[in-house]
Amino acid sequence: MAKRALVSVSDKTGLIEFCKGLTAQGFEIVSTGGTAAALTAAGIKNIGVSEITGFPECLDGRVKTLHPFVHAGLLARRDEPAHMKQLTELKIDTIDLVAVNLYPFKSAISKPGCTLEDAVENIDIGGPTMLRSAAKNYRDVLVVCDPSDYSEVLKRMADGTDDTAFRFGLMYKVFAHTAQYDALISGYFANKQGIAFPDTLTLTYEKAQGLRYGENPQQQAAFYKECYECPGSVAFARQLHGKELSFNNINDANGALELVREFSEPAVVAVKHTNPCGVAVGEDIYDAYIKAYQSDPVSIFGGILAINREIDERTALEISKIFIEVVVAPSFSAGALAVLTKKQNIRLLELPSMCAPLASGTRETKKVSGGLLAQDADTTIYEGLETATHCTPTPDELRDLEFAFRVVKHTKSNAIVLARGGATVGLGVGQTNRIWAAKQAIEHAGARANGAVMASDAFFPFPDCAEAAAEAGITAIIQPFGSVNDADSVAVCDKHSIAMVSSKGYRHFKH
Repeated sequence: MAKRALVSVSDKTGLIEFCKGLTAQGFEIVSTGGTAAALTAAGIKNIGVSEITGFPECLDGRVKTLHPFVHAGLLARRDEPAHMKQLTELKIDTIDLVAVNLYPFKSAISKPGCTLEDAVENIDIGGPTMLRSAAKNYRDVLVVCDPSDYSEVLKRMADGTDDTAFRFGLMYKVFAHTAQYDALISGYFANKQGIAFPDTLTLTYEKAQGLRYGENPQQQAAFYKECYECPGSVAFARQLHGKELSFNNINDANGALELVREFSEPAVVAVKHTNPCGVAVGEDIYDAYIKAYQSDPVSIFGGILAINREIDERTALEISKIFIEVVVAPSFSAGALAVLTKKQNIRLLELPSMCAPLASGTRETKKVSGGLLAQDADTTIYEGLETATHCTPTPDELRDLEFAFRVVKHTKSNAIVLARGGATVGLGVGQTNRIWAAKQAIEHAGARANGAVMASDAFFPFPDCAEAAAEAGITAIIQPFGSVNDADSVAVCDKHSIAMVSSKGYRHFKH
């Protein structure tokens, strides 16, 4: 009896060549709908699925392969005499190979104007069922869901190496494929119903690249990206130069991109170990870069830069003077590329969408042992300010206070940021108490603290931070308020003519 292959695909990449190869190896091809039409047009003999089921396709093609003559032929174990006896009694032939890929649900819902009805009609029923049946019986049925596997399947069948291990690999791909398909569907309908945090959360990602190692050489790692293009994400940047990105490069670049998105004016963000080490806005990118570099000329070495305008040759020449791991920008001028590509160890990433705002409903997740934390993205800076002291901030101080508060939002808690003239001058990062963060920022700033403003990611529990600010010559402070000791901090500021502004409860912890 001839071997039988059931082929029914939405993605017809490589279909004709594959089916010619199957025919050459003695397979009888059973097909459906558009796949049958494509094969017939190419002169490849095939029989319709209705010919083996004895039942016509119906309901506009919704029902065609959901039939015992198909699924018994797939699920019957060849090493089980009772199964084979039943097939003989029922006059059912075995199916030895299934090549199926599914209705394009992902591409359908990605199209502008996709309606609920469009999405529903692109949910495949028969395809996943056939794939799962064939995969369950992988020892007897070759199951192919990925056109990139066609050539290897033909080769292995021809040379007799389509062994159990190979078939098991194909089986695994099927269940990964159908799991992703179902996750996309459930996620789409959760979104349609406005369910932010469903009772059951199933996430799906696609592998972007393997990594040489993780945070440290003894850790294995890989990078996965979302199934849909995410504006402003490093996962969808185009690498123009340099060796492949590392785990830490990607993590740091993500942090830099999250912060640079805060600014509409020309901005440069330098990040080291996921924390900003130099941030500035300027009249142009050159001005912003010089200010960001001067914020901390030591820490920027070996750091990551996110720059929200095209990089010109003049700025590139400045960047090239030190070692920088990664530069992400919407574009690079020809002159900038000529300069920067001379440096072998710099990675250049082009990301035109880097300044796009986060999509509404964007959520963040963090893996913890045995679980997953999920929350709305922190997209708000504040919804108004209130001056708590007798002294009010000047317009320049207000601009710097907002700038510093945007930076502290992306700095690990407990965090204090000092800024002046649209640039950071001192950062206190990731301390276990707020006064240490304040002292670190002041020490980092040195003489530049005099005349600067201070931003805190959360309230002052005691007046010690205000006292340290006064001693350093800081002229204005922004903090969320909410401490039982707020009045003590205000009193210190009034005593030293420091303007203290409240973000009215908007804090920005970052852990």
